[in-house]
Amino acid sequence: MLEALIKGGWMMVPLAVCSLISVTIIIERIFLFYRMERPHRAEEVITLIRARRTEEAMEIADKDTSPVMRVLKTGMTHILEPSGAMESAGVSELSLMRRGLPALDTIITLSPLLGLLGTIIGMINSFHVMACSGLGQPVAVTGGVAEALVCTATGITVAVITLIPYNYFLARIEREAEAIETYATRFEIALAGSKG
Repeated sequence: MLEALIKGGWMMVPLAVCSLISVTIIIERIFLFYRMERPHRAEEVITLIRARRTEEAMEIADKDTSPVMRVLKTGMTHILEPSGAMESAGVSELSLMRRGLPALDTIITLSPLLGLLGTIIGMINSFHVMACSGLGQPVAVTGGVAEALVCTATGITVAVITLIPYNYFLARIEREAEAIETYATRFEIALAGSKG
């Protein structure tokens, strides 16, 4: 297997770099989203805010490190302008979750193109062999074509393996953004109700 990859030519080097970057980002993002899976206590905080028990709500928010709770905590610490503060905190949380995703998106697009370029270079080399030695060595030509196709297969494999987690991360970020928006709106309503 390793021998076949080496025969793919020098274009396998950028493909290997792409795959290494992809795997690193995917593992790091998996750990981030795994830590976020713990249930948050936003419902309890909103109930306490509605009951004008802000200190208890703040104690709960201090112990919970989920993005939703960090946004609500920002709203509690900026009680005069909670809307703007929570919006800013929400943007910051979503930005943190999206870190590394542009690189994955680039790898999904770039790796098949690198593979195709490697294949084209390999085909050019095969035709050069054919031009120099004539049609008397079909094994040299077909062997060169087979080796050239290793690049395309590798590029597509890197893209496919990167695409699945990338789409999962996007869906997960979308769910978290909806939760942040929902609880921030409910927090504002509860805060307005507690003042009235």
